[in-house]
Amino acid sequence: MEVVGMIKRAKTIAYQSINTELVNCYWQVGEYISQRIANASWGDKSVLDLAKYIEKCHPDLKGYDRTGLYRMKKFYDTYCNTPIVAPPVRQLQLSENQSDKFVTPPATQLTDIRQTILAEISWTHHLIIFSRTKMEEEREFYIRLCIRERYSKRELDRQISSGLFERVMLGKHQLPSMVQQSGKDALNAFKSDYIFEFLQLPDQHSETDLQKALVTQMKKFILELGRDFLFMGEEYRIQVGNSDFKADLLFFHRGLQCLVVVELKAEKFKPEHLGQRNFYLEALDRDVKKEHENPSIGILLCQDQDTEVVKYAMNRTLSPTLVASYQTQLPDKSVLQQKWKQIMEETSN
Repeated sequence: MEVVGMIKRAKTIAYQSINTELVNCYWQVGEYISQRIANASWGDKSVLDLAKYIEKCHPDLKGYDRTGLYRMKKFYDTYCNTPIVAPPVRQLQLSENQSDKFVTPPATQLTDIRQTILAEISWTHHLIIFSRTKMEEEREFYIRLCIRERYSKRELDRQISSGLFERVMLGKHQLPSMVQQSGKDALNAFKSDYIFEFLQLPDQHSETDLQKALVTQMKKFILELGRDFLFMGEEYRIQVGNSDFKADLLFFHRGLQCLVVVELKAEKFKPEHLGQRNFYLEALDRDVKKEHENPSIGILLCQDQDTEVVKYAMNRTLSPTLVASYQTQLPDKSVLQQKWKQIMEETSN
């Protein structure tokens, strides 16, 4: 088994190395084309001629047709002036043959991005990100998320469609101070809205239906929550005095080092929901939490919420709790973007 582990680790490292070199190569090709178009020495015909030259003289090189070359240029143009690209450059010497107009002279300087976060995700992931996002902050968010969560291209595509960036940004501004004090990871651990389209629940459903569906689809539920959440149980039994109580779902968050209890409400938020949640948090901290762990956090997951009612209800509570809503269908991403822009404008004013 140790030998198999060694082989798998070696293959992973080899794949990562190949990906790093490939992404760096695409960057430099894009930079080369971008610079020549910028100084008017090249036009669209030159790019097309280059694509034909590669196809004719180097048919073994795939992905360098006109569309592919312009994607590489877009990749470079998208990130060349962003802070995530490190400043070091290296001299690239492709060949001593100066007779061909498509061979770079030895003096050409191209940036090297192998030590940046851009080289840590695949070219396929890059294509999805820079083609489907508009803001620099949003692009960096998804790059770092792919690195941390190791998203497949399908999961990345789903998260962009569900407006994950906007939901996390909205969640940061709505996160109660008691939850923020749990640690820096708290800002990225929770969202204002959760998307459960994978449950395929009807609009009218009960809390039991929601709970059973979430447990059945736990793998996808964890991906929506975040990979640092570890599932501990459903209807988790809490004993206080001579009475037994059951918390809907209990998790442990590795980054925050604390228990997270999720209470499900298949209805709009009501202030009285907080009483039950506070009771569970107190019981968990007294009887379940270990000494080295941080105070427990509660998520009250409702089908809908009035933000003003939530603000009033939470104003005097000292418990670290987040009130969030859930949707059983993918949201309108433009609506989330508008909400986030509105908050940004209000904050700046």
